[in-house]
Amino acid sequence: MQQPSAGAHPRPRIETLADLIFGLSLSIGSIALIANPPKSNAEITTHILAFAYTFFVLITAWMIYTTYMSVLPVETRTVTFLNVGLLLLVAIVPYLLNGVEVVAPGLTSDQVSMIQNYSSTLFALDLGGILVILATFAHVISLEEKKLVAPELVTLFRNGRNRMAILAVLTLISVAPEFWEWTLLGVPIRLYLWYPPLISYWLGRAVRPDSRTYKLA
Repeated sequence: MQQPSAGAHPRPRIETLADLIFGLSLSIGSIALIANPPKSNAEITTHILAFAYTFFVLITAWMIYTTYMSVLPVETRTVTFLNVGLLLLVAIVPYLLNGVEVVAPGLTSDQVSMIQNYSSTLFALDLGGILVILATFAHVISLEEKKLVAPELVTLFRNGRNRMAILAVLTLISVAPEFWEWTLLGVPIRLYLWYPPLISYWLGRAVRPDSRTYKLA
């Protein structure tokens, strides 16, 4: 079995910090549920689904991130800068999604809609930014002159770069006000546009594992 970790390097501190931030972000998401006791059975279901989405966003990003970090030269200035940016975006995921899901008591329906619209816009930018950074990592790895991975793996990373770039554009397009105003089954279209990145990763992993794990048998 050939895999991109052939050029594995000692685990840098930035990767340890990344694991901590991803873990804390997951913990914050669960704490937010505890801090907002449900008022109905439907609210329990809604909160669980919202947390499940947060969980899958963070876990998916972490799995892709760790795969890339196993071969990327972390000590370079560009990679370090992108790492810091990615971790910042990851850290605020629970806060932004909480603003979309949890309604503060005492607010009018117009105020609630305004806050949810703004929070969802920021989250779309946040998720789009995460995808752009991951696409950039894949691009760096796919550069043949850098020889970070075996030649037969370069195409997999290029495809990963292109796929995440397209998903990033789709996610960023969702910030348009119309996607908050247009609804399907009472849910703004913007929220539906957040699911393709997850569907793409997990469906691709099930149908063609090598395209997501970047390993060739």
